[in-house]
Amino acid sequence: MARIHEHIVHYKIMRQKETTILRGLIYLEENRQPTVEEFAQCLREAGHNVRIENEQQFIFRATDESGNDYLIDVLENYKKSERDHQAENLARTFVKQNPPL
Repeated sequence: MARIHEHIVHYKIMRQKETTILRGLIYLEENRQPTVEEFAQCLREAGHNVRIENEQQFIFRATDESGNDYLIDVLENYKKSERDHQAENLARTFVKQNPPL
């Protein structure tokens, strides 16, 4: 029996004045890559009304409730920054800003 694993999908939503990176989840059998249809289904489950725009580059076109089109680019080689910005900000709160002379 094949093992099932989680495949995290990072995707970029490009609207007129904003770009947002989000993520979704696809369950796959071990040693298998997702298909364009599986990406589309993942985006539909996240609430996007998508159709395939470019099958080779995993780009989708979606329409929102107002009828406005926007693009979604699945980022298969997405690498999250190694820095933990929240931890760095928390650490800064413990550092005295102006030490006495």
